[in-house]
Amino acid sequence: MSEVPRLLSQRFETNRKYTFGVVVLSQGKRIDELNRAFGSLLAQKGVDLDVVCVGNGWEPQGIPASVKKLGLPENLGIPAGRNAGVPHVKGEFLFFLDDDAWLPDDTTLMQMAQLMRTKPKVGLIQPRVEEPGGPESPKRWIPRLKKGHADHSSNVFSVWEGAVCMQRKAFDECGGWPAPFWYAHEGIELAWRVWDVGYIVWYMGDLAVAHPVIDPRRHDEYFFMNARNRVWLARRNLPWPLGWIYVSSWTLMQCTKWWNKPDQLKPWFRGWRAGWQGDPWGNDEDRTKLSRTGLLRMSRHGRPPIV
Repeated sequence: MSEVPRLLSQRFETNRKYTFGVVVLSQGKRIDELNRAFGSLLAQKGVDLDVVCVGNGWEPQGIPASVKKLGLPENLGIPAGRNAGVPHVKGEFLFFLDDDAWLPDDTTLMQMAQLMRTKPKVGLIQPRVEEPGGPESPKRWIPRLKKGHADHSSNVFSVWEGAVCMQRKAFDECGGWPAPFWYAHEGIELAWRVWDVGYIVWYMGDLAVAHPVIDPRRHDEYFFMNARNRVWLARRNLPWPLGWIYVSSWTLMQCTKWWNKPDQLKPWFRGWRAGWQGDPWGNDEDRTKLSRTGLLRMSRHGRPPIV
């Protein structure tokens, strides 16, 4: 190969590299699954990774030496734990991965980065979620009101939080994950905020990540957090009267769905009351709601935030 073509080839290969800051959150309770996640990350092709393991109330140990370790003295909850990891990694893109999820394809990150480079208005991507060789994936993993087929890609207005890819500038502009939520519905607020600052949130149905199928409804806490954070979502983001309409519509839907299941409705209504009584902002300094422009953008793309 002559010198000029060789240099051009090297330049092309360099330009194809995508830099990622990767945040993996763990309490250290499933080390085997955690290392499976790291193995799938470190096997990714066409990307340069800066990976941190955030120990939520745990000092990370027993993980690959190339992974940074950030031990938090106490469990801050899932959204706040993810936020804590971001300043410790560098990269044009951010990727958040649950410790029990993994990437079955070694070009997963590269494919998402390629999409965001070619379509810079895409600020956040959630890939399709499935358990390889396991049961059928639950419909809740498809973040659309009209679910359709799991492999169909589209704009979305909420995300399953276990595997999320973002342009770092979109993360910075939207303010990150809603720290007070602890868990549940943080993917809705994140998506709304990304839309609000002018980006698109995209469900990439032709690209899969892996996660075991687990029923979260086995604990009362699930119903409590589901309801409390639904109210907080409205209080933090929606102006009156949209907030009231949003909460009322979801209250009606849940009562219709679970009217004959008091074991689910009781903790749900405890959470509903806590949502109105508690502080949805915590230490968050930015208490601005979604802008009128953002609300109109979401409505124009098919998702007015009232359902």
